[in-house]
Amino acid sequence: MADLHTVLDDLRAEGDDLDGLVANLSDDGWTLSTPAPGWTIAHQIGHLLWTDRAALTAVREPDAFVAMIEAAFADPSGFVDAGADEQATRAAADLLADWRDIRRELADALAELPRGTKIPWFGPPMSAASMATARLMETWAHGGDVADALGVVRTPTARLKNVAHLGVRTRDFAYIIRALAPPAEPFHVRLTAPDGSEWEWGPSDAAQSVTGPALDFCLLVTQRIHRDDTALVADGPDAEEWLGLAQAFAGTPGAGRAPSSAGS
Repeated sequence: MADLHTVLDDLRAEGDDLDGLVANLSDDGWTLSTPAPGWTIAHQIGHLLWTDRAALTAVREPDAFVAMIEAAFADPSGFVDAGADEQATRAAADLLADWRDIRRELADALAELPRGTKIPWFGPPMSAASMATARLMETWAHGGDVADALGVVRTPTARLKNVAHLGVRTRDFAYIIRALAPPAEPFHVRLTAPDGSEWEWGPSDAAQSVTGPALDFCLLVTQRIHRDDTALVADGPDAEEWLGLAQAFAGTPGAGRAPSSAGS
């Protein structure tokens, strides 16, 4: 995978792209509903601010972060919603200014971490590169919700490789978080990148595999699309099961999105 500074450059670029979608919104624009039930655009940016701030705390004050983990375990789903709700009540200009400051501070703090440092998190501890990748994944996923609310079609970029990489790396996590045993053998994952090239993970001679568009895979592992609405092909029963469970983000298992045919 790319080195830390490359991932950080991608993280900054992803944040800047989303910033560009919301920078000139009216106050009414910030209250537009997004595909996440009960969440407006302000909730989406508020969630990113809250989570980036939590990540900055984990980097700079790991002992203080322990209290956040304890609160999260006490109320896993409500904990996240409460943070977004609180931020969404703020003036849009202040919310956006804070998110800009915190995401810049986080990227700078990750760049300065000594090599080999493990950062505590709501899931397993992570390296600086893994934390940057996770923050990029969330920024991209929530940015998609904002784009949907605004009726904007985003052009996929090579930054998706970071999201796809995390989606592959979290295969076993998606099972463990559901108290299920992960498959014993690795899969071969071959995805078509936005430019038509191919990205691959796992042994090429693996007994089971997943192939298809990288965008579909990234939408699936961030639970922004239903399995039935993807062009992904699973070869093998375990690979097919994984696509129904895939979850690249920490926290309790998400409900995911309903299939597009559900409302027809």
